[in-house]
Formats: sequence, C-alpha cells, structure tokens
Amino acid sequence: MPSAVKFPVPGKYRELERKACAIRQDVIRMLATAGSGHPGGSLSAVEILTALYFQVLRVDPRQPDDPERDRFILSKGHACPALYATLAERGFFPLSWLEDLRRLGSPLQGHPDMRKVPGVEMSTGSLGQGLSVGVGMALAGRLRESGYRVYVLLGDGECQEGQVWEAAMAAAHYRLRNLVAIVDRNGLQIDGPTEEVLALEPLADKWKAFGWSVITVNGHDFGELFSAFESVGYARRPTAIIARTVKGKGVSFMESQVDWHGKAPNREQGEQALRELQERGEATWR
Repeated sequence: MPSAVKFPVPGKYRELERKACAIRQDVIRMLATAGSGHPGGSLSAVEILTALYFQVLRVDPRQPDDPERDRFILSKGHACPALYATLAERGFFPLSWLEDLRRLGSPLQGHPDMRKVPGVEMSTGSLGQGLSVGVGMALAGRLRESGYRVYVLLGDGECQEGQVWEAAMAAAHYRLRNLVAIVDRNGLQIDGPTEEVLALEPLADKWKAFGWSVITVNGHDFGELFSAFESVGYARRPTAIIARTVKGKGVSFMESQVDWHGKAPNREQGEQALRELQERGEATWR
C-alpha cells in the first residue's frame, strides 16, 4: 500500500511560498495574454497544487509515464492555467509554452488534454467526471499491487454533480485508501455563491455519510495542507480534504468576486495584479 507522505520541515515553507507566488504570476500573465480563461478558481488552488507537486506527489518530469508514479487529476478542468503553470515550474515542459495558452495549435488548451501536455493524467472539462476516473485508477493500482496514490481536485460547485457522489459511493465500497479527493471550497461558482445556487453544506458530513475520512483545512496554509496529506498515509478508507480557499486569492480586486470566475484581466488589470503579487511576495519574504 502507499506509504505515508513525509511532512516537510517548516523552513521549507518559505521556498514553497515563493513558488506559489511565481505560479500565480504565471497564471496572470497567461490569462492576460490569452484574453480569456478562468482566474478565480485557478488562483484559489495554487497552494494545493504547489504542495502536491513540490512535496507530496511521487512524480518525475523526466519520466512522466513511470507506472509507479502518483496520479493527479484536475477534475475542475477550467482551472488548468494553475495546473499548466505548476507543471511548467516543476519542469514537465518549458515555461515558454505558457505564452501560448488557448492559441490555435497550442498544446495548452482551455481544458487540459492528456494527449498533448506532459504530466496531465486525464483530459477534463466536463464537470463531475474526474473522481470516477480516479476511482478507476485507484482500483487499477490495487489490482497491480502498486504503491501509487491518486489525488483528485474538485471544485465545490462541481460537487453538485450527481456523478461525484456515485464515484464517492464506489470508492468507499471498495475501501480505496489510495484515493484522495480534494475539494477547492472557495464558495463561489459561475452563477454565484454555491449556497445560493444549490446548497452544499453540511459538506463534510456528506462525505462522511458516504464512508470517507474527512479533513477540513485552510487551503492556503501549507502547514495544514501537509498535516492533512500526511494523515492520508494512515487512512483505512478514501480521504476527502475540504480545503477552504478564497476565489481569486492574491489579487485584491479578484478575491471573493464571482465576476472573475471566467473573465481574463485586460493588460492594465494584469499589470496591476502582477504588481500586487510581487509586492506581497517581497513583504512576505523580507
């Protein structure tokens, strides 16, 4: 079975904070250049992705198809700018690729394509499907007696999809302890607050009722994230991590604003966002 995740020393958090800030800046540059895309849910997931790709996941950019690698599925595929930036910063492909987001012929499409982008495990975009794929991958790992673990990042609005709960029920039935669902609980979806569109709370209790171990964390706090990921190694059933986040995190005029779900910044807004991120980073590390 998969081994427990190693808890990083606190001194490494500064390095991870720097990387998260770089990824946020990559996201803003990509979207401002492309003129389209989804900043809100991309920015809310940055610490989650940074923690996974720079500490938790057993992956090697030089061997992206290693059969023993851990798997990550971005079920909320519209947040792919954050995944692309993370993969590039991790070395799966050149950073220069980010300049061509959503351009005709570019491998970096508006939703991730596993056939074109190194490191992408599953083509996603139709919400609700990622966890089902994760169940299949986790079952395959068990059948092969492999030690890999499968992580699936879902949007909170996505949890309104019935297929998510069918997959959750199957995962608990098969006691897939090598499967981890992470819910980016930023509270907003394209039509407004999740609790007004279709209420999800009590969300933690729902996952528990479906037979999952549940951990609720601050999704922007590396300490809390790593504590949750560490505990996964000792679970006897699938684990759901509900990560409470801020949509548009890091950019003042985007934070907690539903309008920035799927609207790219223009040039001036992009420059302002980059200045804020750079200043915030300098203040944090000073």
